[in-house]
Amino acid sequence: MQKLIVTLIALLLCTGIKAQIWVSKTVNASFFSSTPLEDIDAQSKTGASAINVKTNEIIFKINNSSFQFKKKLMQEHFNENYMESDKYPTSDFKGKIVEQVDLTKPGTYTVTVKGNLQIHGVSKEYQTKASLIVANDEIKASSAFNVKLADHGIKIPTIVFKQIAETIQVKMTATYQPKK
Repeated sequence: MQKLIVTLIALLLCTGIKAQIWVSKTVNASFFSSTPLEDIDAQSKTGASAINVKTNEIIFKINNSSFQFKKKLMQEHFNENYMESDKYPTSDFKGKIVEQVDLTKPGTYTVTVKGNLQIHGVSKEYQTKASLIVANDEIKASSAFNVKLADHGIKIPTIVFKQIAETIQVKMTATYQPKK
């Protein structure tokens, strides 16, 4: 986890500007797939993220094998058959808050985040809304968006096609503190 945080900060510092970096070691990521036959949901609480409040750059990184399922067999199939977590151990997002927002000032901001989401070794551009609450020397962020599995090269075998939705809903929350 520490290595993940250091990597994220290093990526944001490469902008050449003396950055004001805020980090989160408490990223919660979840996804939900609903079909008439079965609902699938999983959560990870081990992701990491960083925001450069001067440039509005943002990055998230999550270990794919950290997602926990209610059914262990689903978790096994997720890691071995769909995400191929041994081959693609992480998923990440690198992007920017589109609007010019002063994240050093308290307030609640609805922003647009645009960037590339890399899942299963395939990167695709996404744009979504996010909520940012700046208060008490922290930033709380949350967002929800949909991901088409086919867009990231994740194939669903025909035998289980009716059990896994083609599009899943992803939710992310994070609490950031200034990097000291």
